[in-house]
Amino acid sequence: MTKKQRKIFYPTIFILGLCLMAWQVTIFRNTIIDLKILIGIILVAGIVAFLADFKNFGKTYNYSGIGLYFYSSMHYICGFGFLACSIFMLTNFYLADATPVKETYEIVERSSLPGRKYHRDERKPTFDINYNGKIKELVFPHKYYEKMEFYTNVELEVRKGYFGFDILENKKLN
Repeated sequence: MTKKQRKIFYPTIFILGLCLMAWQVTIFRNTIIDLKILIGIILVAGIVAFLADFKNFGKTYNYSGIGLYFYSSMHYICGFGFLACSIFMLTNFYLADATPVKETYEIVERSSLPGRKYHRDERKPTFDINYNGKIKELVFPHKYYEKMEFYTNVELEVRKGYFGFDILENKKLN
């Protein structure tokens, strides 16, 4: 790859990784997976890409010293790391089993998140459940906020993901 091609390639991978990271948040909320696993995937993929391609990054940009290491590691972790993690999450999510199983879980804790921009006062209720020994936070739309104290259980439809991590299909408050 020429220097000119690499100057297009590196920012493209970086921006693609950041965009996919935003999509990952939505998929993460509907997947029962430990955050440590995802961080591990991001770091391992970023470090492997760093070790494999650091010389080319140094030849492409005019950074030196600590700046070269900082910017290159940021590019590799945010670009290649988030890209690898997105592929993992999307594969687990979209290649999951077809048959969901219904299960009911008791709500352990309640809290809320602010709404989107210009709608900060429209808080979204969040409910923590104990899902097979792991605490999972479930986010619901604003319409459930007023009566959030009255709900005691969450009914979930769960599918087994491609890599074995459960996918939340439907969630219903009781």
